[in-house]
Amino acid sequence: MRVGVLTGGGDCPGLNAVIRGVTKCLILQHRAEVIGIEDGFLGLIERRTRPLHYRDASGILTRGGTILGTSNIANPFSYYKRDDADVSEEVFEYARLIGLDALVVIGGDGSMSIANGLAQMGMQIVGVPKTIDNDLVGTERTFGFDTAVSIVTDVIDRIHTTAQSHDRVMIIETMGRYAGWIALYAGVAGGADIILIPEIEYSVEDVAWVCLQREARGQHFTIIMIAEGARAKGGDMVVKQIVENSPDPVRLGGVGKVLEQGLRTQTDSEVRTTIPGHMQRGGTPTAYDRDLATVFGVYAAAMIAEGRFGHMVALQNNRLTSVPFEEVANKTRMIPLDHPMIATAHATGTSFGARDFDCRIESFHMEDVVT
Repeated sequence: MRVGVLTGGGDCPGLNAVIRGVTKCLILQHRAEVIGIEDGFLGLIERRTRPLHYRDASGILTRGGTILGTSNIANPFSYYKRDDADVSEEVFEYARLIGLDALVVIGGDGSMSIANGLAQMGMQIVGVPKTIDNDLVGTERTFGFDTAVSIVTDVIDRIHTTAQSHDRVMIIETMGRYAGWIALYAGVAGGADIILIPEIEYSVEDVAWVCLQREARGQHFTIIMIAEGARAKGGDMVVKQIVENSPDPVRLGGVGKVLEQGLRTQTDSEVRTTIPGHMQRGGTPTAYDRDLATVFGVYAAAMIAEGRFGHMVALQNNRLTSVPFEEVANKTRMIPLDHPMIATAHATGTSFGARDFDCRIESFHMEDVVT
């Protein structure tokens, strides 16, 4: 059996752990030959592959990034280097040419959408969910999320000291695209006073009111966590740029600065914005992400051995399972407004920038929060 492995989309802590898990398991347990595909789907388009031996998968568990390289602008169904031509048939033919019996696609929603298209053409594919944004439908967790939350939490801890020292309103803008998972989880972990997420529209006036109330109580600083996809009531998300040749051309960013300008006119405090940016997706993965990524990789290998193709590995109710690509492709997993973490933040006095927002904490299992 010959199996290809690729990492698509943006880089993410834990990618190498998946490569290691799936490669070693395929070689040791199933006597398979593993082929590494370079730079995501671009490697299939440009025909750049190399063998992955057991030793290639050793010593990479703790490394960030991906030893195979990746690309977030290489879509076989719309290839930018050929005027957005559909080259999927060429990709399918190349996979046959090199004798691939199956393909492991490690990626986010864009990669799973491409995988779904190739699977419908007859390619035997298993997906592994990857994104720091934790926004893939069908799985409760994606690897990379825990590392990103830990990094942003550390940023909050450091911002706290300078905010207290200078009596400032400090805004921290996180990644996350159209969902607020990173901002919510890191905001709670870091004790942010205000958390602004795409799922709950905020009012600049209500955010300013919280800052003024804290000032009146003698709390002369405020920590605001804002997701890049957050938006004011009646407003739009702040777009930094459009990348025309990307499967997801919209690049969000800058909402922290927009909020900063609004608060400067409504409070007497000095307001500053910090953007951790790509630090959130770089460096060594946490122990949780290493474990999750390794388990995902081994489970993907087992799915291949069982012939369970056209599915993505998933974590549901703290158990490994799989979901069809059709249920994942072109969808975003938003935070439900009755999520226990929203209720927890609200119950402990954290504002979501909307004074009319209310949420009651109900009975829930702890794994709903920390799975």
